[in-house]
Amino acid sequence: MKVKLGLVQMAMHDDIDANLEKALGLIKSAAMKGANIVCLPELFASPYFPQIEKADAERFADEIPGRSTDALSDSARENKVVIVGGSIFENDNGKFYNTTPVFDDKGNILGKYRKMHIPHDPNFFEQSYFRPGDLGFQVFETRYGKLGTLICYDQWFPEAARINALMGADIIFYPTAIGTVDGVDQEEGNWQNAWMSVQAGHAISNGVAVVAVNRVGREGSMKFWGGSFVSSQFGTILAKGSDKEEIIISEVDLSLGENVKDGWGLFRNRRPETYKKLVQR
Repeated sequence: MKVKLGLVQMAMHDDIDANLEKALGLIKSAAMKGANIVCLPELFASPYFPQIEKADAERFADEIPGRSTDALSDSARENKVVIVGGSIFENDNGKFYNTTPVFDDKGNILGKYRKMHIPHDPNFFEQSYFRPGDLGFQVFETRYGKLGTLICYDQWFPEAARINALMGADIIFYPTAIGTVDGVDQEEGNWQNAWMSVQAGHAISNGVAVVAVNRVGREGSMKFWGGSFVSSQFGTILAKGSDKEEIIISEVDLSLGENVKDGWGLFRNRRPETYKKLVQR
């Protein structure tokens, strides 16, 4: 089965309503371009407030269901698309999470995934705002295949991608907020190249398509590099965005995933009895 994906690469500001309206307009545009599944960036309704260790951020929080998910539900139904709702700063009775809601093409909310791996570094002070996810990993069945959802920093952890693949994901979506930081040298090497490489590696080692959807623009001391991309199940970059606002459209052939897994024995030759070290602290 071939599926057409719409990646919404956008910049955000302090105005929640304006961000939401922009996202809804871009979803509609992606649907008009033929997208079956549309994905938004991480924290699409707000600025990236975690670059400040202690910000007044609760005004950006929303409940699920709530204003943002109601609007996304309507958009999914009206545009007849599956929506991976980027992520929302979720307020659950005073507990706060970084959460991705997923909607089918009839507007039903299929469920939500709460970000598991929470960074805490200069300009990425997320542990000051988000609890670690407590819902486990999530894969959602849609008419266009099974969709895994992970969020940004989860990208660097191969275990998360592997679990999604073992749960049957055909595509793994990574809503993202990543870029360069003023005054911080990339001593290890080019961050964006590493970011693309590690995710393409997840695609290959798991026989799944991978979709990364990043934000763009300057916010404070950060410059988000965009570069949203789609990787095939064998690491071919099928589409890649610029550093500007845009909609990236790409088609993926889900049948390639089974060919890769079967042809390379990626699952049948696993040795889970030898992997105990992975769950030792």
